[in-house]
Amino acid sequence: MSPSHHNRYAYRPIIGRPDYAWPDGRRLAIYIGVNYEVFDFGSGLGAELAPSQTEPDVMNFAWRDYGNRVGAWRLFDLFDRLALRTTALVNAEVLERCPGLAEACRDRGDEIAAHGGSNARAQGTMVRRREKHLIEDVTQRLAELGVRPTGWLGPWISESENTPDLLAGNGYRYVLDWAHDDQPTRLTTDYGELLSIPYSQEINDIPAIIARKQEAETFASMIRDNVEQLLSECDRRPLVLGIALHPYIMGQAHRVPALARVLTELRTANDPRIWWTTAGDIATYVNANDLAV
Repeated sequence: MSPSHHNRYAYRPIIGRPDYAWPDGRRLAIYIGVNYEVFDFGSGLGAELAPSQTEPDVMNFAWRDYGNRVGAWRLFDLFDRLALRTTALVNAEVLERCPGLAEACRDRGDEIAAHGGSNARAQGTMVRRREKHLIEDVTQRLAELGVRPTGWLGPWISESENTPDLLAGNGYRYVLDWAHDDQPTRLTTDYGELLSIPYSQEINDIPAIIARKQEAETFASMIRDNVEQLLSECDRRPLVLGIALHPYIMGQAHRVPALARVLTELRTANDPRIWWTTAGDIATYVNANDLAV
């Protein structure tokens, strides 16, 4: 019996691939993906600071809501000080439930990427027709910000067997769900190729801080060490690091200083090998130059 396979991409080790450079000869593309999410009160999915005892789960709901009310704005201050443009991964329901938040991302020049409707629901179990409607609805709602999103991150990294096909069929250029590589790769779909842009599940505050019970200094060290290692490899191949943040986690007052220190170190070092960018700009560059495997 042969093992099941997704048939979206073939195995190809990172060694021996075509070499290329990012703009201006840079070798390591770094982007920050910030998740702006809403959750249901009294039901639905959601990360937990501590186990829920009853519903409605006021403690965990309010903890997550802190990110939209306070944490996001604290991170905006940090990104502004460091002149960092980010990829804003926005639940469409943020527009109705947190008026002004997505608009603030847009107004500071962040890329707006789609992150489903709400993080209370995962799309992996949806039938094709319902998932198609979800993607179309999210796309239309986020386009009201002025720019149609071209990238997608599924809530909870949840996909059905149809998701890449439906995204490509709705005009999406890239997806962030597949954390299988340090370079952009091409996924096969019914509507042509869809780029997979690396989005780390390791340099990501939910697995690091919520699942592994680490803290901000450890997470900052992980960022520092990851960049150091990738820089040691990037003379041989171009690489991508996506740093994944959630305002209700890294936007907490006691965690921002550690994040600020490591990002300030990296920015002030002004390493000519690093391209500070967005996921969308990586996708644009790859497609314009017919790169990726």
